[in-house]
Amino acid sequence: MPFAFILLIFFPFSLSRSTEFTHQQMNGPRAVRENGNSNRRSSSSVIDIYPLSCYYFGSKGSISSQNETIADRVLRMKANYDAHGMRNCVAAVIAVELFKHPHLLLLQEQNAIYKLPGGRSRPGETDIDCLRRKLSSKLSVGEDGRGPEWEVGECLGMWWKPDFETVLYPYRPPNMKWPKECTKIFLVKLPPSRRFIVPKNFRLLAIPLSQLYDNEETYGQILSGIPHLLSKFTFNFVES
Repeated sequence: MPFAFILLIFFPFSLSRSTEFTHQQMNGPRAVRENGNSNRRSSSSVIDIYPLSCYYFGSKGSISSQNETIADRVLRMKANYDAHGMRNCVAAVIAVELFKHPHLLLLQEQNAIYKLPGGRSRPGETDIDCLRRKLSSKLSVGEDGRGPEWEVGECLGMWWKPDFETVLYPYRPPNMKWPKECTKIFLVKLPPSRRFIVPKNFRLLAIPLSQLYDNEETYGQILSGIPHLLSKFTFNFVES
């Protein structure tokens, strides 16, 4: 069995600042404890989330990534737009329970920016197929479909880029005739157990919603807004 460890970094007032994991395997859940009044909620507005300890975390070989300057990225995006039109991207919101609080699984490359698992769609590829492919590529052994299928749920929101810079809008501005990029965020529900196999050049972190909220300076526009998108749901914590 590979060596296992969890790194916990705490900040004041009890919740962890972030949790990083590489190799870990724990037991599965045994009972459900509901957080909130389900009688007032439909089943579609209730999310069952499982403890972080229910999942196995390992690593695999590094995958290629774009190591470029902002100017180089703008040139690449312009060339891609000229060839294929608007760039379509998808991202996954994946929640686990830690310290009786929802945490999101985020990727971080070389201590750089935080981001949701996901990526750019291929020409003619559906959003769901793209997201499943990207999740398998970045969080599983490979793209061959081994293991449980990713359960992609509803679209939580869409972000638009009017140009090739980094400014994003959670709506399509009325003066935006030809948007350059659209990013759709989907809820992805986890089963009681799953193996997460992450490329060595990425870190997989569990970040509490309380830390993401209104923290655009650290996490950017999209991530800091996710607590708002999830506020319509009730979380059921499944005890291990």
